Amino acid sequence: MYLINGQWQTTLPANDRAVQFGDGCFTTAAISDGNTKFIDRHIRRLQLACETLMLPFAEWVLLADEMQQLASRESQAVLKVIISRGAGGRGYSAAHCHQPTRILSVSPYPSTYAAWREQGITLALSPICLGVNPALAGIKHLNRLEQVLIRTHLEQTPAEEALVLDSEGWLTECCAANLFWRKGNVVFTPFVNRAGVNGTMRQHIIACLAGSGWQLREVRERVQTLADADEVLICNALMPVVPVRQAQNWQYTSRELYHFLAPLCE
Repeated sequence: MYLINGQWQTTLPANDRAVQFGDGCFTTAAISDGNTKFIDRHIRRLQLACETLMLPFAEWVLLADEMQQLASRESQAVLKVIISRGAGGRGYSAAHCHQPTRILSVSPYPSTYAAWREQGITLALSPICLGVNPALAGIKHLNRLEQVLIRTHLEQTPAEEALVLDSEGWLTECCAANLFWRKGNVVFTPFVNRAGVNGTMRQHIIACLAGSGWQLREVRERVQTLADADEVLICNALMPVVPVRQAQNWQYTSRELYHFLAPLCE
């Protein structure tokens, strides 16, 4: 069941803009001990996405209450929130859309993440690239066909996650996670202002590194930069941080940065 505009149901109008055009945004949050983790960051992410998409959603207090209502029933789970422009007429014009749609759902927490954190994972370079589009970069909009194709290819490999480039060949992110790597005491992460998603955990990690003994640099680099990295890790709101033991043919054994960040991201 889904909580759609405050009502438990499983159907959505066929003319909802989420169905017709992917016209909306979403966030996926972890539930722990009856609370939505980092709820303020998730709300801000949705607000920024709605501003970028010129989507006039205003019921933020109600949405936060619904998020907490669903979270309060769970000890550990996944909460997904979708905001679409709502139902409207035929064509791209949003002139006939008068009421945004909010959709909330809860699903089980992935059982694989504990093993990933313990054992580390491998990354395979995806042949599917992200289109460069500064107007939409950073936000988590509903157009996820690139990620669907990346995941489809990934499932044909033994790797757990993908290294994803943009269409100009710059290292950008993973399929469902952001990417960090370390050389000495310098931590790198790709810019996501032309492609990719500025994840809530990425934002949190950047904040944790500020004022620490680590130096953070947002960069535009080719995938070969990982060849001489001392350590690589990935993150998202659910993992929340996972060490990488191998990317392509490059192997990593250090977990120094991981051990620093892991307790700060729980």
